[in-house]
Amino acid sequence: MATILAVNAGSSSVKLSVYMAEKGGSPSQVAEAQVSGLTAPPAVLKYTRGHVIVISHREVSDKVNDQRSAFAVMLDTLIDDADFPLIRRREDISIICHRIVHGGDFTKPQLIHDHTYDHLEALNDLAPLHNANSLGIIRQCCDWFPHARNVACFDSQFHATIPQHIRTYPIDQTVAQSNRLRKYGFHGLSYSFITRSVARHLNKPLHETSLIALHLGSGASACAIRGGQSWDTSMGLTPLAGLPGATRSGSVDPSLVFHYASDVGRLSPASTRDLHISRAEEILNKEAGWKALTGTTDFGKIAAAAAKSRKRRSSEEEGDEDEDTRNKRLAFDLVVDRICGFIGSYYVTLRGQVDALVFAGGIGERSDLLRAAVVDQVSCLGFRLNEEANSAGGKRENGEEEPVVWDVGKEGVTPRVLVCKTDEQFEMARLCAEDEEFW
Repeated sequence: MATILAVNAGSSSVKLSVYMAEKGGSPSQVAEAQVSGLTAPPAVLKYTRGHVIVISHREVSDKVNDQRSAFAVMLDTLIDDADFPLIRRREDISIICHRIVHGGDFTKPQLIHDHTYDHLEALNDLAPLHNANSLGIIRQCCDWFPHARNVACFDSQFHATIPQHIRTYPIDQTVAQSNRLRKYGFHGLSYSFITRSVARHLNKPLHETSLIALHLGSGASACAIRGGQSWDTSMGLTPLAGLPGATRSGSVDPSLVFHYASDVGRLSPASTRDLHISRAEEILNKEAGWKALTGTTDFGKIAAAAAKSRKRRSSEEEGDEDEDTRNKRLAFDLVVDRICGFIGSYYVTLRGQVDALVFAGGIGERSDLLRAAVVDQVSCLGFRLNEEANSAGGKRENGEEEPVVWDVGKEGVTPRVLVCKTDEQFEMARLCAEDEEFW
């Protein structure tokens, strides 16, 4: 039996899940910690042991100023917990798996050694806003846990099956190949988990399962899954392409940024020696998305305002709305439109052979308003919603545990409409548990 740490380092938070697993077996989660608020202090620690909430909200700003210090605080929390005997010291940890957004041409998780680390560091220019945070913790873990196996799991690896004619950009291929310029796709750990979980829910073999899956959070993407494998996805060379996010523009006319500002080719003041960010990347990744339209990254507030606006418009003049409500309705309608555009495209690329439309990610799981608006717009493709099930979400009576996948589609109608509670940390731990190389 091995103790596996799954580390998910984002731009504003770090999540740490602890699993117990046997070689080839399914991991069992025993603890989870998270530090959030790294870019919007105060930094806050949460810690759960099994089903027990040990720390629900503790400010740790005096100890945390970046991802590495956040990881250190969470590790100390685990070791100092007298009621958590599985980790008393660092040597109790056998495998540490790290979520890496951009893995280039890697098609499976990689054991980290100096050569692997140098290769990942060289990919920083393809994902300057994402890989650097993870690499900092990886270096920290290699120093602190010399006895453990550190494993890199890539968000891009699931999309290695995308056909050449889809992943290729129509530019000079000599330049493209020498600079590794092609569609890679991301959120792959989530889509891998979704595909397996939905196939099990539908009682279908993985290789016979075809889906249109939506990972909708502050970062959002869509994926066409054909026969259990990625066929196309909305993100491209970087996570910027495709759907708009909380602060990302999603796909726009490539020349837009040059009309937006005159200094877009220069390095941003936020750049460091290890992190090179152009002003253009900063604008499209951090100063766009629905926050640019509404002033908030909270999509729940945007959806609620849009729903309230629709009720008002049914009885009053649109001009009676205040500017804030109009902006939130605009953002909501824009996001729905972009999502539906990908659903339509992927329905065609899958030739109508679709088992289910799957909503996942924080927004996909929680926003019944978004699901209702999307399914209504794509109903021409045969999707139908069960309004009562959609409103209820995954809640169960009598204290039953919330399912991983639940059905919100109209009974008897195919393709199905499903919601999946995705789990990237579990997917990383599973990949490590099943690969003998990491034992």
